Formats: sequence, C-alpha cells, structure tokens
Amino acid sequence: MQRVLILGVPIDPVTQDEAVQRLSQMLTDGSKHHVMTPNNEMLVKASKDRTFKSLLQSSELNLPDSMGLLWAAKRTGHLLPERVTGVDTVERVLLSLSSGCPVFLLGGRKGVGRRALEKMQKENSNLVGEAFEGSPSEEDAPNIIKKINDSGARLLLVAYGSPAQDFWINQHLLNLTSVRVAMGIGGTFDFLSGSIKRAPKWMQSSGLEWVWRLLMQPSRIGRIYTAVIRFPLLVFRG
Repeated sequence: MQRVLILGVPIDPVTQDEAVQRLSQMLTDGSKHHVMTPNNEMLVKASKDRTFKSLLQSSELNLPDSMGLLWAAKRTGHLLPERVTGVDTVERVLLSLSSGCPVFLLGGRKGVGRRALEKMQKENSNLVGEAFEGSPSEEDAPNIIKKINDSGARLLLVAYGSPAQDFWINQHLLNLTSVRVAMGIGGTFDFLSGSIKRAPKWMQSSGLEWVWRLLMQPSRIGRIYTAVIRFPLLVFRG
C-alpha cells in the first residue's frame, strides 16, 4: 500500500486489523522494526525538527493515531481508512501474544507500566513480560539495555513521550538482542492500567477526544492547542 504523505511525513493507510496483522508478522520475521504512532502534535513537532522528521520518514510502520490525520489526508485527495490508535493496537497485540513472545514495558511514571502489564496478564494468562520505568537519559541506557536483553523480550513498548521515546529506540534498537518490534506508545500505559479513563467512543470517532482530554487533564492545554489549532493551520498552508 502506498503511504500517504502529510506535512512530509508518511502515514500507512492501514485498518486496525491490518495494523495488528503487520505487527504480528514483524514479530516473527527475524528482522528488527521500529513502529511509530504519529498524531497531529507529532507532525507539528516534526515540521520544526528535521531530525525528528527524518526519524518519522524512516520508521517502518506509522499508524494514523489521530482523526486529524484522516482529515488532512482527505483534504489532499488521499485516504486513510480509519484511525488506528496506539492504545487499541497495543492492547490487541498484548491480548494475542503467547508465552513464546515476551514483552518489555519501558517507561511510565509511578509504576503505571507495571500496573498495565499486570492488568493485561489478567486478561491473557499466556502473556509473559517485565516492566521498568527507567528514563531516556543516556546514563541509564546500559542498565536498561541489559534488563531488556536478559528478559528475552521480542516486543518492546517505550513510553517516554514523543519524541524522546522514538529517539531512544532509534539509538539502541540494534543493541537489543531479542527485540523484533520496538514501538513508541506515549501515554498508552496510563490507559491500559486504568490510571486515565479514555473518552467515550463517540468522542473518539468524531474527533472530539481532545475535549475529553482537556477536561481530564487541564495541564495539557498547550499540547491540545498545538494539535487542534496549529496542526490544521500548517495543513491549510500546505
């Protein structure tokens, strides 16, 4: 499938089912893969940061993680079939994993990664994994790399926020001996653990999830302004 360019960033026109299938294939093909979940805010960041934009252009799978990307694609005469969120994708993959495919959850504050893993293990008794908060600091990298390698993880989920999480993956993936898929997933652990409640489905599908996020986390107002105001302006300017 031909990727859709939005502000110079390639987005994969996949459905949720296709995204899960692609990830499942990546976990077993013997290669290493970096998966990203672009949204409005990330594309605004990339418009000012050439290094981050280059990273988005080089990742093997970019999931359309916001309704704004679907709108932007349509405006330029292209089609993204549906929004494919990192949260839903990660949840479905974790629920499908067998004991032969360990996972490592890296990042998340105050034990949220551990709680997310434990919740997923209650729903999938075959899920094997470890969680560690760590930090994106280079001083912590050797210890983190050792923990991941010792775990034998094939799937690595990194929640250091964008763009730190994906820079970390890009820099260290080749040193992670067993990892086949590394994915930057932002606040996914918060949702999977139940620490933050997701917006109702109708708000997610109508592009109004930002209203819910603002009500739940008023401190996000700057980020929401970037996603809701600055991103459309950049698209209009083309």
